[in-house]
Amino acid sequence: MKMRVFAHIFMGVFAAFVCVPAFAMDLSLDDAVSKILAESNDIKKADANVKKAKASLDAANSNRWLQIEGTATYMNMVDVARPFSGSMNVDLPPQLGGILAQMYHQSEPVEKLEMPDNVFMAGLTFTQPIYTFGKIGNAVESVRSAIKMSESSKEMVRREVKYSAVDLYWTAKMTDEIVKLAEQDLKTARDARRNLTSAGRVSRGNLVKIESDIATKEINLSDAKFNRDTAHRMLKILAGIDVNEDLTLTTEFPESFAEMNAKKLTSTPEWDILNQQIRMYEKSARSKRDGALPTLAATASYNYSAVANSADDLFDKKGNQSAYWGLAFKMPILSGGVNRANATVEAMNAEAARQDLDKSKKITTEKYDNAIAQYNHLRENLGTLQNARDLAAKAYDFSRQRFIAGQTSAIELAEVSSGLYQLDMALLNSKYKILMAAESVKKLGE
Repeated sequence: MKMRVFAHIFMGVFAAFVCVPAFAMDLSLDDAVSKILAESNDIKKADANVKKAKASLDAANSNRWLQIEGTATYMNMVDVARPFSGSMNVDLPPQLGGILAQMYHQSEPVEKLEMPDNVFMAGLTFTQPIYTFGKIGNAVESVRSAIKMSESSKEMVRREVKYSAVDLYWTAKMTDEIVKLAEQDLKTARDARRNLTSAGRVSRGNLVKIESDIATKEINLSDAKFNRDTAHRMLKILAGIDVNEDLTLTTEFPESFAEMNAKKLTSTPEWDILNQQIRMYEKSARSKRDGALPTLAATASYNYSAVANSADDLFDKKGNQSAYWGLAFKMPILSGGVNRANATVEAMNAEAARQDLDKSKKITTEKYDNAIAQYNHLRENLGTLQNARDLAAKAYDFSRQRFIAGQTSAIELAEVSSGLYQLDMALLNSKYKILMAAESVKKLGE
């Protein structure tokens, strides 16, 4: 008796664990977009390009400030005739040696003069540009434009990634709805077969037609599930979600869409990039052209030198020191036309960017206007399409009742069912296109 009670308890606990439902992860459109934006490698790369451009500004600005250069030199003089000897000795004539002895109050004449062969020199040079006639200023402005270009490029990448994320989400949601439609379509075909077989004597032609429809709709359902799984997997990969996690897409397709009050397109990130590119090349051209102009700078220098018979004695005695300060005026005289050539190249780059801007304005404006027109067109026809779908549903109900009563054939029922399925698909696809048209308007002109 105890064994039976234990067995019942064990089976109850086991059933409780087995019957616990697996909870799927809820994912809304906003959450999916946020996750994909956070995981996007393209956005991370664009952010790195912004930091790189800002570092270039620091490099360009460094030419404005005080520069200090230091040098240190040690030399050991070599007597070519006796390279391995120590200090260099010079034999003096007796007359000169006697004169030196008298000068230094020595009793014996100086016969040899020892020349120190260790030399040490060190110095510091200070340079502060005062006026460069536009060379540095225009170069800095060119880099500032490059920074703005990288920031606009990051915004353009962000919009592209967001658009792709929205597209991916609604595509996955549409596959969910297609699976539901395919399941319902298959269910109606199986219900028709059950109604036909339960009516008694079965028409062989009707039965063959229904069996054929069931087989076709089973394939359609299998394809729909495969497409759903593929779309969900891609969404999870880009959003950084475990591919084994089940998803429930909680944002539904809207039943109606508001009127779009889009403004005239006046600016896009791409236009900002091209405008800044033009400015960057123009400033760079001026900087290159100004390379032929002089540079005025304040300069100062300090130098120290010492000589000794050995390296250990170089710092025992005070060496020679010198220093100066003043203004330096540097004027390039002949450069072979390189400044003008470089400036011409940058000017041609600016002209090419100006042509790209004109082309982009025409193409982007046309895309923007077409997206608005598509949104309005599909929105206006949505109500008519919905009415057509509702009428098709009523027609299917009439045909199904007549089929149950034996007043119509399976062929007519299949045609009406197929028409309803096609209109359901068309309505779903129209909603998807309206949503993506609105997203295109946001991407181009928000």
